[in-house]
Amino acid sequence: MTVHNLYIFDRNGSCLFYNEWNRKKQAGISKEQEFKLMYGMLFSIRSFASKMSPQDMKDGFLSFQTSKYRLHYYETASGLMFVMNTDLSVSNARDTLQHIYSNLYVELIVKNPLCPSSQTLDSELFSSRLDSFIRSLPYYSPRAA
Repeated sequence: MTVHNLYIFDRNGSCLFYNEWNRKKQAGISKEQEFKLMYGMLFSIRSFASKMSPQDMKDGFLSFQTSKYRLHYYETASGLMFVMNTDLSVSNARDTLQHIYSNLYVELIVKNPLCPSSQTLDSELFSSRLDSFIRSLPYYSPRAA
């Protein structure tokens, strides 16, 4: 079991934060292109899921999986998008993403008057606390294949 990476996007599609833990294969494109592709895919999947759902989707799009990984998605009321890629053994990371938003992002970024609201999150405290939190997860494994 493992966590591969985490993206945080704003409502306009800008990647505010990105980190990798156990990502074995790189995309072969620049990080900026990867961020645009990820946001475009999320935008399309959210739209598709809401239009094709036979019922009202209270929580919206939550995750999808391929044969190699599972993408977990959490969107806040303000439009921030938290995206985590894990291996297939992690069935639901919604609580994890909510914790990252509520207990790390809000507490260390939003409530911090010294943290400027810029295009990227440059908070060393946020990065280190996030890294500690991810490494403490029961499904994090540093030696995952």
